[in-house]
Amino acid sequence: MPGKSRANNELVFLPLGGAGEIGMNLYLYGIGTAHRRKWLMVDLGITFGDLRHPGIETILPDISYIEELRDDLVGIVITHAHEDHYGALVELWPRLRAPVFATRFAKEMMAPRLAYNGLDEELEVVEMAPGHQIDVGPFVVELISMAHSIPEPNAVMIKTEAGTVIHSGDWKLDDDPVIGNGVDLPRFKALGKEGIRALICDSTNVLREGSSPTEGDVARSLIDIVKSAKRRVAITGFASNVARIHSIAKAAAAADRQMVVVGRSMHRVIEAARRSGYLRDIPQFVSEEHCGNLPREKTLILCTGSQGESRAALSRIAADEHRDITLNDGDLVIFSSRTIPGNEKAVGQVKNDLAALGCGMISDDEELVHVTGHPRRDELRQLYDLIKPDILIPMHGERRHLVEHARFAKQCGIPQSLVVTNGKLAHLGPGDAAIIDEVPSGRLHLDGHLLVPGHDGPAHQRRRLGYAGIVTVALVVEESGKIIFDPAVIVHGLPERDGHKEPFKNIVQEAIQAGWQRLSKRDKRNDEDLAEGIRRQIRRSIAERWGKKPICYVTVSRL
Repeated sequence: MPGKSRANNELVFLPLGGAGEIGMNLYLYGIGTAHRRKWLMVDLGITFGDLRHPGIETILPDISYIEELRDDLVGIVITHAHEDHYGALVELWPRLRAPVFATRFAKEMMAPRLAYNGLDEELEVVEMAPGHQIDVGPFVVELISMAHSIPEPNAVMIKTEAGTVIHSGDWKLDDDPVIGNGVDLPRFKALGKEGIRALICDSTNVLREGSSPTEGDVARSLIDIVKSAKRRVAITGFASNVARIHSIAKAAAAADRQMVVVGRSMHRVIEAARRSGYLRDIPQFVSEEHCGNLPREKTLILCTGSQGESRAALSRIAADEHRDITLNDGDLVIFSSRTIPGNEKAVGQVKNDLAALGCGMISDDEELVHVTGHPRRDELRQLYDLIKPDILIPMHGERRHLVEHARFAKQCGIPQSLVVTNGKLAHLGPGDAAIIDEVPSGRLHLDGHLLVPGHDGPAHQRRRLGYAGIVTVALVVEESGKIIFDPAVIVHGLPERDGHKEPFKNIVQEAIQAGWQRLSKRDKRNDEDLAEGIRRQIRRSIAERWGKKPICYVTVSRL
């Protein structure tokens, strides 16, 4: 534990998202005393809902802790333009109102959403170029070029009077990134010589040995595959991977094919890339409404939908529901992506639909059509050797990734490593690193247009409804508690009848009478006691006949 140094200015680290999970990145760095700190935020991202969150597409970090301290929040630095790193800005920035710093491409990616939500005049994103240092309150901040699956990814150097940290962002080593200059190794080497207190580092691929192939390797593989295809080719991938879009366009040109782009997010990224100076050596693409006029053997379709999204282009094409694009027997579909855990069933359905059309398919299991954007062990070792940090703190990973990364760092000779999960406040210096406190953290759900609690919020109730249905009962009683009309019963989500063919509505009616008879005269005169006694009997009776207890609501009206 840090000792007397805590009375002076100390450097602390606090993740509110992204530590113990992959996605929803939000990291805070503080400098000052325990009672008065200035804070710098790195990233403000989202994650996406799944079957555990019915009706919820977007999940955001709970920022209540830093919202209360927003007068001491001096800035928000965005490492790169993936939504799990900047996607919560629109919904959460109005609660913080701190200056936002980002590169040109990230700024271009943010602009349409800020304008759509009416924030473009209030929130002016300050453009930062890698290699330039700026003062943000008591922090000296510099972006350092990295390689990743999107243009302009950056690590963040944060220099304070209590030491310098490097926040890696998402990265990999790639000496042939297709777009961009890759990792600025000389800058890391120079910073390592100056002394780095802590490296807060991407943990996504720490379980994998070796190094990843390059984007250039994928580009060459795609050219070979597309050249050998006999009929129409469709390629799907992550829309934000501009280097991959560039490689696919080059593959189309090498195979003498016209390239058709399908999907709004793909068009949005391409427009932002062109405004930022990328893809300028690539000709304009053919619009999808003209795809049918092209010879099938001279066409390459780039489309959204690599994760099986139901409304994305590939899902509609595979289901033969797209207005302009068709795939037929002998056509080839290339999945130039990885399937994100949780999306396997959706992707499998798309592949089954494509198989029914007679299409061939290639994924990264069969050919080199995709590479990760995150470092494997040899890449981590190389960065450690350059930076030589005193402390390694894993981030951007599930708990198993963080624990293994901390263990791996110690094996590589880093003096201290510390696992810090969301809501844990860690002291970084001076002195030894240690977890010193815990603050409120959690999740918010974007439910329609509303931000609602993630814990015990509407999605939790919907999940319960989806499991065992709902029974609602309305009782009209005399002052004595006697039921004077037939109870109104509504049943949703239950089987119609039990194993003996008796309707569940009848079972509920019988349970109401049984529950009423069990209650005392005193309980029958109290609305809450009467409703609760009937509710418990209904759930008990249904559980005996069905094996599940539904949600049950009972209302009481007295005459």
